[in-house]
Amino acid sequence: MIKIYHKTIKDTELKELKRFKIGSWLHVEKPKENELNYLAKNFSIDFGLLKDAIDPYEVPRFEIDKKGIFVFTRAPWKDEKGRVFTSPLLIAVGEDFVLTLSYQHSLFSDKFINNKTEFSTTQKTKLFLQFFSEIIYSYNHFLIDINRNVRAVSVQLEKITDKNIAQFVSFENIVNDFLAALVPTNTILNNLLSASSRAMPLELYEKDRDLIEDLSLSGNQLVELCRSTLKTIVNIRESYSAIVANSLSRVMKFLTALTVIITLPVAIAGFYGMNVSLPFSKSPLAFWYIVIGNLILALVLLVVFIKKKWL
Repeated sequence: MIKIYHKTIKDTELKELKRFKIGSWLHVEKPKENELNYLAKNFSIDFGLLKDAIDPYEVPRFEIDKKGIFVFTRAPWKDEKGRVFTSPLLIAVGEDFVLTLSYQHSLFSDKFINNKTEFSTTQKTKLFLQFFSEIIYSYNHFLIDINRNVRAVSVQLEKITDKNIAQFVSFENIVNDFLAALVPTNTILNNLLSASSRAMPLELYEKDRDLIEDLSLSGNQLVELCRSTLKTIVNIRESYSAIVANSLSRVMKFLTALTVIITLPVAIAGFYGMNVSLPFSKSPLAFWYIVIGNLILALVLLVVFIKKKWL
């Protein structure tokens, strides 16, 4: 699906065009083979770069040629089941257009399409940086939500369930995925500053450089937040394992002590079940002697175990 949007500084609403116009934003989602061929032919974009953008395993990187700059990054998204992933995204700036291409729906683009932010498709550099800003904001939104859930569970550590542990594993996978995308993305932002002196259609002014530095700083903060969240998850899991091991140890000690306390009276009672002559066997009060003796023995063992702190 290819959509062409256009908006100048003077426009108040974003326009969707049927035909390309200089200064447009080409927004492509879930493209078909013929649509990729159309983009490659009409906008002089290498077909291989377009194919890389829909590769689910593509890693963040950027390339510069005479036709434009092509930045491959990964943006967070949520599927219909509520699972969070990162998907590859190509942001390209050509001589007379800006292109975003992904094989999934890009959450960050909704804000632009629905006119919830001020932007202009004719200001290519600013729009390019605004895209990055919204992507970082999307990461921040998901990370804050994950961090909140993790901390909410950590407050009641002793009440953690198997469902919580499974959720922690999911959170850990998500955060690791985010971390693998944010680190190289920050490198790309830093490289843009050093590459800006080359001949390319991305002209960086002083304000643009400041914005890139701010984005890089925000990216570094997200990386630290990812690492902090991972550390918190690992600490909670280790603490939970220690609590479970300690609880199991207490239960085993209790059951072992209980077994010893019960075994001796049961053995004595078993002796009197034998068809042989035993002390008090002919006494009419033999049953009560055995019961009282066993209770006293069990009580003595119980006191000994408590003093030894085995119970």
